[in-house]
Amino acid sequence: MARIAIIGSCITRDLWPLREAAPRDLLYVSRTSLPSLLSLPVADYSPRPSPPPDFTRYQHMAVEADLLKTGLPQLLAHRPTHLIFDFIDERFDLLRLPAGSLITHSWELESGGYLQHPALADPQPIPRLSAAAERLWRDAVVQLVGLLRHTVLREAKIILHTAQWASRQGASDGSSEPLQGYPHIWDGRPADLAAHNQMLARYEAYFLAMIPEVHVVRARPEHLLADPDHRWGLSPFHYVPAYYDDISHALAELGAGDATTSPV
Repeated sequence: MARIAIIGSCITRDLWPLREAAPRDLLYVSRTSLPSLLSLPVADYSPRPSPPPDFTRYQHMAVEADLLKTGLPQLLAHRPTHLIFDFIDERFDLLRLPAGSLITHSWELESGGYLQHPALADPQPIPRLSAAAERLWRDAVVQLVGLLRHTVLREAKIILHTAQWASRQGASDGSSEPLQGYPHIWDGRPADLAAHNQMLARYEAYFLAMIPEVHVVRARPEHLLADPDHRWGLSPFHYVPAYYDDISHALAELGAGDATTSPV
């Protein structure tokens, strides 16, 4: 059976049943960026004994994995047969801490109060669309190439789920219409949709140039539509069901269509 790992976002994770459960054959590492994933752990950060109020266990685990840099060890221990990347979570800014560690400035990090921990004091913001962030990201891809060549990850089939932010949304009559509202990284933090799509195109082109053996899966262009009825709400990267059907079929052809989860 396939052992699938995802370094990415809900656009890939939502292809499988979503439960508050520990995955058995599916490892999901999210709310991180490649530079953050491959950075040093945050010095002197002590894990919280429980999630912040109104946070799920998974949200809490995702933030602490980014701070403690446990994602990569988990990935190596998982020994995936299929390793899927998508870059939609690469929309968040980065923060550099005085001791040198990079962390991902996700909504969960901000709203969960993690930045109040003394170990996270005085971070230097690195805006996602800046040249500095792009240099860090490209450097991280170079590091990643080494891991894919010289660790157990060389046994995995590497897959890129290529995606863009949708500029149109599905309509009730089956047609489409312009996306309603202004895109946000999260509420109160607006984003430039075109600039993020241009960045994603650059990221994907560099990734494919550095790792030419990657298998690419993508949805048909007519299915790149935001879904007003999506379980997580309307967003440029919460797509209509046909989008996910396209990706599911493409992954199945690569032997990555049968991930299962089991409750704990």
